[in-house]
Amino acid sequence: MGATGVKDAVLAEGLVRIAEEVDAMFDALLPVPSDARARLIEAMRYAAIGGGKRLRPLLLASVAEMYGVQRNAAIRAGVAIEAIHVYSLIHDDLPCMDDDAMRHGKPTLHLAYDEATAVLAGDSLHAFAFEVLADPATSADPFTRIELVQTLGHASGAQGMAGGQMMDLVAENSDFDLQTVTRLQQLKTGALLGAAVEMGAVLGRVSPEGRTHLRGYARDIGLAFQIVDDLIDHEGDAEVAGKAVGKDAEAGKQTFVSLLGADRAREQARMLVEQAVEHLAQHGREADLLRAVAHYIVERDH
Repeated sequence: MGATGVKDAVLAEGLVRIAEEVDAMFDALLPVPSDARARLIEAMRYAAIGGGKRLRPLLLASVAEMYGVQRNAAIRAGVAIEAIHVYSLIHDDLPCMDDDAMRHGKPTLHLAYDEATAVLAGDSLHAFAFEVLADPATSADPFTRIELVQTLGHASGAQGMAGGQMMDLVAENSDFDLQTVTRLQQLKTGALLGAAVEMGAVLGRVSPEGRTHLRGYARDIGLAFQIVDDLIDHEGDAEVAGKAVGKDAEAGKQTFVSLLGADRAREQARMLVEQAVEHLAQHGREADLLRAVAHYIVERDH
């Protein structure tokens, strides 16, 4: 098997494994009660179980594994960051925001249930994420737990994902330049991807100065990820993507594709992935899965 085949096999195995582990953990931590809250928990499970690429938990677990972290701790932290990601998608799909009808190839939560339930499910997944991180089952060290909470909280709020989402709402029919669009995406998409890598290092008790190369890796793959998302929205197939495409152009949003053109945007994504891989030069084969994730980001079609 050639180098490409090995890389693909490593990634395929990693994606299957993390999806199974994350689904199993959500299933275990979100039992359906036998009272009137059942509809809420069922809605949370509908959104959280059985969908998505699980890239954020995969990144977190891959970094954690490089530093000898127990797998259960990494999966718990991965479920926490995935809960934040899922909550953001639930709210993003609502009529008051992007008003989407399809997510991961099935009806969005507010259509499968109703808008009020979708809001509460998102709220509850947000709270659930920090409950999981604060639990001693995630780490026996209280300082590790509080750093995990702080890292995810910062990446989720106005200084991270939610701030980027606000910029994205303002972006409709805007004249945002490349620098502003880059900042928007570094917050909206890059913040959680960066948090996943950072949280893996936190669990591994890597010093802040020892994480510099990992932060560089995360920054580059985060930007590459969004460029590819813009390309998928520009020229992708909704059935393959599992969500609506062409919405950015309809909304009059400036994107990497509208500002750079498809060819230059694609080349920029490839360059960012090459840079990301270079950040891992100090690591050996233990970082192969991180390298494979970086290459997957520019090769994906959904």
